[in-house]
Amino acid sequence: MFGLFSRNRNKPLIDKLHGEIMAGALNPALYLTCGVPDTFEGRFEMLVLHGALSTRHMERLAAPGPDLAQDVTDAVFRYLDVTLREMGVGDTTVPKKMKKHAESYAGRAFSYLTALDAQDEEALRLALARNVYGDEAQASSAQARRLALYAMAVETALGQYGLDHFLSGQIGYPNPAPEAGA
Repeated sequence: MFGLFSRNRNKPLIDKLHGEIMAGALNPALYLTCGVPDTFEGRFEMLVLHGALSTRHMERLAAPGPDLAQDVTDAVFRYLDVTLREMGVGDTTVPKKMKKHAESYAGRAFSYLTALDAQDEEALRLALARNVYGDEAQASSAQARRLALYAMAVETALGQYGLDHFLSGQIGYPNPAPEAGA
């Protein structure tokens, strides 16, 4: 029974789900219509948003959903580690940066998920403005509103998926269209 969801055997599934999260985080519309900065930091912010929302829904599912969520989270951080090394961050510095990124990930995820649970668009816009745009004053901008509405649409879409959907290796995010908050 314990071998039913072997992590090694399901590496292709974990890699596929991680790829889906990355595809969502790198969707050009987020950068073009929502004004997410196309920088390492901006991409990290979108990785947090997509990763946190996706794994939260996996965690809520029956077994092996929680294990799947943990494996996908681990894959996200393995990728981040590799990315930092490819950017030239030294071996002695990577653990410190990874700790900082893990803390940032957890804090941001908490802010976004708390706002979404409360269905509080304003709190979500404030959190996104602070983290993505670096300025809470941007919370009233059309771009922050588009991004918040997009996050809410992702939350709704993911809430409709069952375990079989995630076990198929698909996530599928809605398109952050310009008219979503214009």
